[in-house]
Amino acid sequence: MAAEGQQLAPEQSTTVQSPLVRPAAPPAAREVPPGSASTSPNQRRTMEAVRMADTERMTLDGRLDEDVWMRAVPATNFMQVDPNNGQPATEQTEVRFVYNAEKLYMGVSLFDSEPDKLIYYQMGRDGFLQADDKLQWAIDTFNDGRSSYWWEMNPLGSMADSLRGNNANNRQWDGIWDARATRSEIGWTLEIEVPFRTMNFNPDSDGWGVNFQRTIARKNEVSIWMGWPRNQGLNRMANAGLLTGIRNVTQGHSLDVKPYVVGTSESFPGRGDASVTNDANVGVDLFYNLTPQLRANLTVNTDFAQSEVDARQVNLTRFSLLFPEKRDFFLDGSLFFDFASGGDDLIPFFSRRIGLDERGAPQRINVGSKLTGQAGAYDIGVLQVQTGEEGGVLGEDFAVMRIKRRILRESYLGALYTLRDTRGGSIDTRQTIGVDFRLATSGFLGSENLNANGYFLHATNPLDTGKSSAFGVELSYPNDPLNAQVAYTEIQENYDAAVGFTRRTGFRNINPRVEWTPRPSRHPWIRRFNFGGEMDWFLDPRDNRLLTREIDVTAFEVDLHTQDSIQFHVVPTYERLEESFRIAPEVTLPVGQEYSFTRYRIQGSTTSRRPLALSPQAEWGSFYSGDRLRLGLTANLRAAPGQMFTFTNEWNRVSLAEGRFYTRLYRMIAETQFNPRIALVNNVQYDSQSAVIGWQSRFRWTVKPGSDLYFVYIHNWLDDPLSSRRYTLDRRLSSKILYTHRF
Repeated sequence: MAAEGQQLAPEQSTTVQSPLVRPAAPPAAREVPPGSASTSPNQRRTMEAVRMADTERMTLDGRLDEDVWMRAVPATNFMQVDPNNGQPATEQTEVRFVYNAEKLYMGVSLFDSEPDKLIYYQMGRDGFLQADDKLQWAIDTFNDGRSSYWWEMNPLGSMADSLRGNNANNRQWDGIWDARATRSEIGWTLEIEVPFRTMNFNPDSDGWGVNFQRTIARKNEVSIWMGWPRNQGLNRMANAGLLTGIRNVTQGHSLDVKPYVVGTSESFPGRGDASVTNDANVGVDLFYNLTPQLRANLTVNTDFAQSEVDARQVNLTRFSLLFPEKRDFFLDGSLFFDFASGGDDLIPFFSRRIGLDERGAPQRINVGSKLTGQAGAYDIGVLQVQTGEEGGVLGEDFAVMRIKRRILRESYLGALYTLRDTRGGSIDTRQTIGVDFRLATSGFLGSENLNANGYFLHATNPLDTGKSSAFGVELSYPNDPLNAQVAYTEIQENYDAAVGFTRRTGFRNINPRVEWTPRPSRHPWIRRFNFGGEMDWFLDPRDNRLLTREIDVTAFEVDLHTQDSIQFHVVPTYERLEESFRIAPEVTLPVGQEYSFTRYRIQGSTTSRRPLALSPQAEWGSFYSGDRLRLGLTANLRAAPGQMFTFTNEWNRVSLAEGRFYTRLYRMIAETQFNPRIALVNNVQYDSQSAVIGWQSRFRWTVKPGSDLYFVYIHNWLDDPLSSRRYTLDRRLSSKILYTHRF
């Protein structure tokens, strides 16, 4: 139901024959606010939010026909990022902010000289809008240039959001907000409502960082309000504009109560038990703002029945694959636990170690608590989780503490502590401690980016064998057209962070990388080239003997103005096997062997703004003691707005002296978005390594922001190659209702 002072329109996205804002002056005749016409990339623009009168009400319908919108001076005069960097946008965009004591409203007028040529496919929540006309915006409520709340919408009213900071992106975050989109004869409009309690902020701040970016798909044009140089952009909040005027607002009692009820029906014929087990469960999440900047979260009897299944991967390496976190409790506030440890190869805190076994099967979480946010100059993340004993697996206690001290404008010093204790187990409590730093500036040589990171980690070893530390440094120059980096990492042989992820241990790694992306001036069909290379040297720390060397050379990459692209890579590789490698069930490579081989890869993609987009890939060449051919294809079909199909195929033929084998991976996702609040997604996967066909059907209805209804069905079959039959391994039907009440 609508909150006091605000009404909801019945339709999320409509087409109307009415002006974008009243009065309907043509874009060329609109007065430019003083100071907003500056094209200097370093001069900070400002805008002011207008407070609504106590008697004024907002009808959220996307039409911007309330009088208060006309009192707000818009942010306008966007500049192109692409294709003509630094030139005025070809279409006018106006962004306004108004607010009352409880909610912030944003109204956007996106004028278009050819509104019948708008491109839009996505309708559902959190869809990827690569192909669509869209508006993206970011709000840095702490005005420190380090992190932001990030949103995007298209002309159909598709809504997506995420949390961003320190070059990290948590797209799984689902904030409570609402919006409507409207299309008309002169463009489209957005009307957005964000409760102040959805965001953490300092109520005494004199302003928030804000920025806006518009994509016009048919023109392949991207324009932005602030930070148009390609080295800056929407994600660099240090280059954002300033929103002022927000005063005397409230976050209520700062308490959100989110109970849930879930019912399940499941059976496991693959275990020899075809009986059906029915169960029901209840739980609750509590969210409380201890201060406007610091949020506490308590979860009891947690359930993740609505989580999406993992996308399967084919692994032809000696090392573990990384699967991303998808559970809401761990995703919320996850940026506060980030650590400067060298990307995906070394993650000292990896939340999938909690509540999931080695196969990814869920374990019961009895209770969890979390504290995230800011206190003065400090970023804080604290997590405690207790899992229950289930299926012969002992219960465990987990604790994580992360603190960062902000220094300078874009830098920090940090520390991390993790603990894992198995209740009743023979393994001692395992702990990891670490320190890190990040020194960053976006003002190097005027407006260039320059970053330096470093870290040290030590994990306790129950066997007390020593050599259980990891450390590294990295210097990067992430700019356009030159992007360069050099990193050094050392992970000792007994390092094992019990609540972390490590791809391999016992090595020293040197990793230089460089990319050069020149852009031909006024070329009729080429937008940019890309040349470069990345080198990975892995050395034995005992004697500096070479273990692995891989050089990935981008011989060429061409991106066209049409958004089509093609690239070609050459990848010479050296591997020394320190232990035998079972690459397939009946194929094992012997220990001590040295291999030098070279692979070639060509891949391309057609623009996603067409109804059918293709991304083919082929890789061939020598591989260990033989050769390998890999073929892949991803096809995205957008049959109509809200109707999307994705098909992925990966096929490998590996011929080695030790034997020959094939692998196959298929994935099909069919998504029907009935409107921005109701969607049905069917995901079918098969891989020959497990010989399991998996199907997940997931229905989601957002009854109102923060309250959802889910129906999820999962069915797994074993594709038995010996009998040419398929057997049901397990099946599960879940229904879940979540409701959010804000005090």
